[in-house]
Amino acid sequence: MPVLFSPSREDGLRRLKDYVPLAGSAYAKSRNFDFGPGEHRNVSMLSPYLRHRLIGEDEVVRAVLSKHRISTADKFVQEVCWRTYWKGWLEQRPQIWDDYLSGLAHARAATASGPDVAARLAAALNGETGLTAFDAWTKELAATGYLHNHARMWFASIWIFTLRLPWELGADTFYRHLIDGDPASNTLSWRWVAGLHTRGKHYVARAENIRHYTQGRFDPAGDLNEAPDALQGPEPPPASRLRPPMSVPAGDAVVLLVNEDDLTPERWPVAAEQVKGVVLLPVDDSYPGLSDGVRAFRAEAITDTATRAGRFFGCPVVSLRDAIPDEAVSLCRAVGADKLVTAQVPTGPSRETYDGLVAQLAGSGIAAVEIRRDWDSAFWPYARSSFFKVKERIPETLERLGLM
Repeated sequence: MPVLFSPSREDGLRRLKDYVPLAGSAYAKSRNFDFGPGEHRNVSMLSPYLRHRLIGEDEVVRAVLSKHRISTADKFVQEVCWRTYWKGWLEQRPQIWDDYLSGLAHARAATASGPDVAARLAAALNGETGLTAFDAWTKELAATGYLHNHARMWFASIWIFTLRLPWELGADTFYRHLIDGDPASNTLSWRWVAGLHTRGKHYVARAENIRHYTQGRFDPAGDLNEAPDALQGPEPPPASRLRPPMSVPAGDAVVLLVNEDDLTPERWPVAAEQVKGVVLLPVDDSYPGLSDGVRAFRAEAITDTATRAGRFFGCPVVSLRDAIPDEAVSLCRAVGADKLVTAQVPTGPSRETYDGLVAQLAGSGIAAVEIRRDWDSAFWPYARSSFFKVKERIPETLERLGLM
């Protein structure tokens, strides 16, 4: 199968421009259909670019609302906001990421000591379960790094309730292979399917639904567990307070620190004339087992960012070989900057790496400053319970952001 995504901001903007005419009623009518590999033209396929912020949510929404009324494009705008909701929700409950990692380690240990689970897991990972639809999605995921959103829901439900495999192993499989794999969206979507995000509300894959929305390509009648109980687990912890946003004093010379979670530093809320240098972190390898496709996309996207940053800021750009800040500190001193500024780092592997890097800055005289995008500051405070709380605030929040 061909490579689906070119890892550049230019390609993300091109895709956005091409898809805008379809983001209204056409999207609402066709968005749930999975037409198969190479036939996903009914959806935007912008998720890898949004995940790494090669393009911004505000750019996408602004472009869509320049051509469609919010009442016509509400389904598309809501999909953009789902990713924001997941990220904001996890930022206020970072313990859920740690719980996922602990559960993953436990599931791996149980699999290693249980031949029955190990055999079912191997069949699922190799696309050899005998469930035609599931096996096809497994192979599409491995070959392309992408699945239609509806297929992801069916896949997760079948994994949990029909194949009876630990949800953490499924979330891990997605995170390692999806080009748009995101700690918040991925982890919390799997928890939602399992019934752990909203207690007792789980997503059940049904044969008729699959048959209809794949236009008969698959019909697993009689093969699925269509009456499962939701998984049981502890209540999610209460939402904590968001970290207060930081800012950069006007006139201060700064060096920007860029990681793979936000690759448009030219759009950060920092005056361009204050930027005296840019430092780019390499692909974060702290989460083991990322696929070659995921690593290649991130590496090339970082290279694209280095080129754009040098052109936009007209200052030195340094690509670090690892997450040791020595070169960043040296650059700060060389250009007379005492602040290393980054866009707020989300919960997940990048957060762990960044916290370790900041600890190494102690005693260097260089301050670490995290700034927050206006989009996140506007929406995250509503992401404390269900998506409905975000959904009902979308129009007024978009107005406040000047997007409608």
